[in-house]
Amino acid sequence: MKGYTNLEQSKRLAEILPIESVDMYYSKHPLENYYSTIPHIGDYSAMHNQIPCWSTSALLEIIRNNGRYELQMYEGGYYFEANGFMTESYFNVVDACVELILKLKEQELL
Repeated sequence: MKGYTNLEQSKRLAEILPIESVDMYYSKHPLENYYSTIPHIGDYSAMHNQIPCWSTSALLEIIRNNGRYELQMYEGGYYFEANGFMTESYFNVVDACVELILKLKEQELL
């Protein structure tokens, strides 16, 4: 099970989330022009060619601090629901969190 945002998700979230919410980062290989595929745990630094990354717990904390949404789990996956609002269903909770955060931002609720 994926426990953190992938590079694409991380780049999108970096545009809308406060940097203080970051708890992991992807680092750029010093001799090559690519980023690691597995993030590091620790302090993010834009000065060191890093891309911020969020763990499942960091995403859930952001969601918890921005309203009351229920994470639903069933044998096919996960989705969020509240007041008639529902995300798509995903096999991974990180993907459901990312969709909810993007939807909240889109609706100016974040």
